[in-house]
Amino acid sequence: MPGPTPDAPRDARPTLEAVAARAGVSRATASRVVNGGAGVRQPLVEQVRKAVEELGYIPNHAARTLVTRRNGAVAVIIDEPEVRIFSDPFFSRHIRGISRELGVYDAQLVLLLVEGSGDFERVTRYLAGGHVDGVLAFSLHTDDELPSVIRRFRVPTVYGGRPGRPGAASELAVPYVDCDNRGGAREAVRHLVALGRRNIAHIAGPRDQTSALDRIDGYTDVLPGGDPALVADGDFTTEGGARAMARLLERRPDLDAVFAANDLMASGALRVLHEHGRRVPQDVALVGFDDMESVAENTDPPLTTVRQDVEGMGRLMVRLLMERLDDGTAGADCVITPTDLIRRASA
Repeated sequence: MPGPTPDAPRDARPTLEAVAARAGVSRATASRVVNGGAGVRQPLVEQVRKAVEELGYIPNHAARTLVTRRNGAVAVIIDEPEVRIFSDPFFSRHIRGISRELGVYDAQLVLLLVEGSGDFERVTRYLAGGHVDGVLAFSLHTDDELPSVIRRFRVPTVYGGRPGRPGAASELAVPYVDCDNRGGAREAVRHLVALGRRNIAHIAGPRDQTSALDRIDGYTDVLPGGDPALVADGDFTTEGGARAMARLLERRPDLDAVFAANDLMASGALRVLHEHGRRVPQDVALVGFDDMESVAENTDPPLTTVRQDVEGMGRLMVRLLMERLDDGTAGADCVITPTDLIRRASA
C-alpha cells in the first residue's frame, strides 16, 4: 500500500485550480476573471479576486496569452534623440501618464526610441515580431516613416499629436490625442496684446511637427500680416530658444513681447533677455507653452504659460488604444483637449 502523499512544498506556486476552489467557482469561471473575460457576474468576480489576493496567485503569462491572444505589453515609440527625451520634462510627464494608465489595465510599457536609421530598422523588426498588442507613438515628424510601418503590420496604434496637417496629403486617418495648440497660442498672443504690447515676437518650434505649426497659426491668427522678422525658429530646447531670442533682438531690438512655443525655449529666451539688460516683464513680456512646473515655476520671474494636460493626454491615449483592442475597431477617433493660460509674473 503506497504511503501518504508528501505535503506540497511551502513555496509551491498557487494554481488556478486552487483559486477556483478558494472562490467556490469552476476553473473556467476563475480563468475568465483572471484573464479579463466577460460574462461573469460581479459577485463571482469579487470572490475570485479575493481568492487571488489571499493565495498570492500570479497568472502564467504564456497560458494567459493563449487565452486572451494578447502579450500584455504596449510599445511607446518616441521619435526624438535620447538626450532630448531625458532632459525635457514634457516626455517624462507624458510617459508617466501612459505608464499609470497601463497599470490600470495590467499591461507593461515597452519604450522604443527612434533616433537614426539603425533604430528604425530595429523597431520595425520588433513590431513585425508581434511582441506587443499595440503602439502609442508621439513626437512624430511630418516625414516620419513610422506610420507607414505601423499600417503595414496592422498594429493597433494611437498617436500623441496629429500626424499631419489638416487637409494635407500626409494626414492619416488614425486615432490621436492632441491639445488645442492653435487655440492656446491665440490665447497667449491675445493676452500680450491686451497688455498693450505692439511688437510681439514668436519663437517657433520645429516646422516638421504639427504642434509647432499649429502654434504658429495661432500667433498669425491674432497678428495677421505681421513682420516676418518677428518670427524665429527654435527646436523646443533651451539652447534653441536662446539662439532664436538672440536673432530676434538683433533683427528687431524694439520688440516688447515674446510668445515662445514651449517652456524650455521660453527659459532660454529669458536668459538672453537678462543678458541684454532687458527687464521681464517691464521691457519685454514673455509667455511660454506647456506649463512644465519644473521650468515655469523656477524661472526668474516665474513664467506665464499655456497649460496642456500632458499626463492626462497620455492616459487618454491608453484608453483609446484599449478600446480598439477590446472591440476590434479601426476608426480614427480623435480627442482634442483644452488649454488654459496660466498667469505668472513674466507677462
